[in-house]
This record gives sequence, C-alpha cells and structure tokens, in this order.
Amino acid sequence: MDRFLSNVTNRIDTKGRVSVPAVFRSVLARRDIQELYCLQDFVFPAVNVGGPDLLERYERQISVEDPFSPLANEMSLLVHGGGVFMKLDAEGRLMVTDFIRDFTGITSEVAFVGRADHFQLWQPQAFLEAQAAARQARKLRGLRPQ
Repeated sequence: MDRFLSNVTNRIDTKGRVSVPAVFRSVLARRDIQELYCLQDFVFPAVNVGGPDLLERYERQISVEDPFSPLANEMSLLVHGGGVFMKLDAEGRLMVTDFIRDFTGITSEVAFVGRADHFQLWQPQAFLEAQAAARQARKLRGLRPQ
C-alpha cells in the first residue's frame, strides 16, 4: 500500500526528535520521498507532511490564478510562507522544530495521522478532539461510514 493510513502517537526524545512510524516510513520509501515538504494546515492546528508533490499540487492551484489577485497572494502566503523542507535522520526521526511546536501546540508527544497522500503532525489530544468533532458532525448530518 502506498497511502498514509491510521494514526500513531510517539514520544519526542530529549533532543527534540520523534520517530516517524515505520508504516509511514515505508510509504515514504515506496514513493521515493527523500525530502519532506511540511506545511501548516489551513484549517486544523496540524502540520501536513508529504513529498515535493504536495508543494507542487498547491503551486498548480496557485498558477491558475492571476498572480496579482488576492487569492493567489493568500495562497502563496500560506503555501510558501507556511511551509518548510525537512529530512528524516538516518534512524527515521524528524526534528520537532519551533515551526511545528508553535503552530500545533505539540509538547512531548506527536500524533502522526494518515491523510492518504500525506500525513499530519498533531498534538495528540487536539487530534482526538478534532476526530470526535468530525464524527459527531457526520452523525448530525445523518452520514455513517459505509
């Protein structure tokens, strides 16, 4: 499988690193992703993590707009100003930087959450609350998993 699925919570070590779950590292390897593009999510207090294709997807969306339009400028501000490139170390760990901590509220643990073509970094309790809210919203709309 080459999709990011499920969720795993791992502790941050004393040097500020966290092990990316093996199932997520295997997807990165299968997709031959060496450099990670990390982007602050537009809605949730989470950081999206994927390969360069994630950045390219957003840039394609920006490119169809007038480059001087408010929409293109807003998107660039979020996509370019709210994104960084990172790499895993040799042991498959990611440095939990201030860029990640400040935006997500992550302190000692990271919830890795699969989102099909990318994954997200969450403060674990915030993820559980957002997932419960999403489940409740679907229930209120009469939608159930099929």
